[in-house]
Amino acid sequence: MDNDLFDKGLAKRKATLGAEYVEKNLAAADDFTRPFQEAMTAWCWGFGWGDETIDAKTRSMMNLAMIGALGKMTEWEIHCRGALKNGVSKEEIRAIIHVVGIYCGVPQSLECFRVARKVLQDEGLL
Repeated sequence: MDNDLFDKGLAKRKATLGAEYVEKNLAAADDFTRPFQEAMTAWCWGFGWGDETIDAKTRSMMNLAMIGALGKMTEWEIHCRGALKNGVSKEEIRAIIHVVGIYCGVPQSLECFRVARKVLQDEGLL
């Protein structure tokens, strides 16, 4: 594994998702899951998020749209929290969910709204 990409990815991952969340995931990794955690940190966060061509806020907005489209709501919740840390506003999250509804259907946008409401309430924004 490329240690530079891992280190860069670890910093990006912690900045977006929170150090406590990331450290908990890494600590919970065992011999079976550790290689994936390390590769994902290096590839997704080091290579992907480490590319400064797209700023973190825009990348968070893209991720919410894509993860929402896929219907991966556990990951959507995590990235919704991260998006707020990266400067995405409540209004921008709503607009992203509207796009998910247009392209992926009303039921999927309703799922995104349910999760967003929970996150926004947890963060004191609703």
